[in-house]
Amino acid sequence: MMIPNPALISYFQHQSTTTERPNPHSISFQCNAYSAPRVSSVFLLKREEYSQRMEGHGVAAGQGGGLKLIQEAAAESLSRTSKNIDELSVHMDQFLSVCDADTLSRMDPLDRAHSLLLLSKAATIAYALRLRCKGVNPDDHHVKSEMERLSLYEEKVQRSLEMRKAPLRPTATINAQAATRFIEHSLPDLTREQKQSMKDISKGEVTRIKYLERAVHKKRKCQPSERQSVRTAAQEFLEKASRELLADNRSAFKGPLHPPQDSDEDISFG
Repeated sequence: MMIPNPALISYFQHQSTTTERPNPHSISFQCNAYSAPRVSSVFLLKREEYSQRMEGHGVAAGQGGGLKLIQEAAAESLSRTSKNIDELSVHMDQFLSVCDADTLSRMDPLDRAHSLLLLSKAATIAYALRLRCKGVNPDDHHVKSEMERLSLYEEKVQRSLEMRKAPLRPTATINAQAATRFIEHSLPDLTREQKQSMKDISKGEVTRIKYLERAVHKKRKCQPSERQSVRTAAQEFLEKASRELLADNRSAFKGPLHPPQDSDEDISFG
């Protein structure tokens, strides 16, 4: 069972109290352990200040430079991210409301591990998102090793979930030879023939002999009938071919065409 990283939980419990002026292009976070992170965009400069800044970059104020300080694609991405985090906040509130020690103790071990994995993954992704919003690449941060560790646990949990969904297979089989040896040593009052029979069974010779006898008997039983059926079929085929070729006539002429019978009627050819 995997426990969420305490460092990440303690980080979410901490609230920033800095009094420095925030970057107008940054995103402020307020996170704790019992509520999902919420994002609110911070734009402290007025339209005139945007225009003045754009004029400083050589863009006239009358050409809408202040409105293009942030590209439309970036604004749409920010809006979409804010909406997704609001949805995450709702789901995390429901999840954390029932994620206590009592509830986890009543869960199946695999389901409990899966739930803790989802909680750790959500916290790690939220922290990586905060780093990106601050201009820090998560690949260059220590959180990368945490994400790799979670990926490893996720593969193990997913493999266990797939095995649980697979059809049940027999987990035990009976070893007839071992059972026979056990019975032989448990019954001392056996005759010589019975002991010999038990030894043959324990060695597997009886099973092999019975199999060979059954195979030989089946072969002997099937061979005459098969030969007889093949012989009968060949005889019927030859008789049928003879009737077709001779056309049931007794003359020396063979084949389906034979001379016409004698008739008193004259045959005219013209």
